[in-house]
Amino acid sequence: MNVRRTRIITAAATGLISALALTGMSAATADAAPAKAAKIVTCTPANTKSVLSPVSRPINHLLIKTTNTGKAPCYAYGAPLIGFDHPQSTVQILRESVPQAVVTLNPGQSAYAGVLTSGGDGAGEGGHWSKQMSLAFQGRDMAGSVGPTASPAVPKKTWVDDSAAVSYWQSTAADALVW
Repeated sequence: MNVRRTRIITAAATGLISALALTGMSAATADAAPAKAAKIVTCTPANTKSVLSPVSRPINHLLIKTTNTGKAPCYAYGAPLIGFDHPQSTVQILRESVPQAVVTLNPGQSAYAGVLTSGGDGAGEGGHWSKQMSLAFQGRDMAGSVGPTASPAVPKKTWVDDSAAVSYWQSTAADALVW
């Protein structure tokens, strides 16, 4: 009877080890508590650095480059909420620039947004030479800004009018400048 019981226990243990191997687990990890899901961290000026740069093409555009300076991945939701020279509201967001997925930035990685500063056809009104820009990040619900506001330096001779617009966050500079 002892031999039979030993064979049954051995067969059960062998079956369990085989099942664990198929799932990629080991006996040690099967006993461990399940891992907690990673906390979702929104990109903000507290964990990123944003730079505003001129580009040669397309005309009347700037590029926002935001780099994750934190130790954990962060998510760049929606589009940057930007305004020039203490505006009453943010510039319009180019809805057609929505990416297929939220841009995730691992530490050291960057997200990009294209900024149209003025209409190339001269149709924009209220134009002025800009000296300051405010940049805020949207939260997961995209119902407003979260965290503090950044103030990246505005390149000299940046003309802004009421046709200014910004793209959603993109994974590459090339994608951001399509808009």
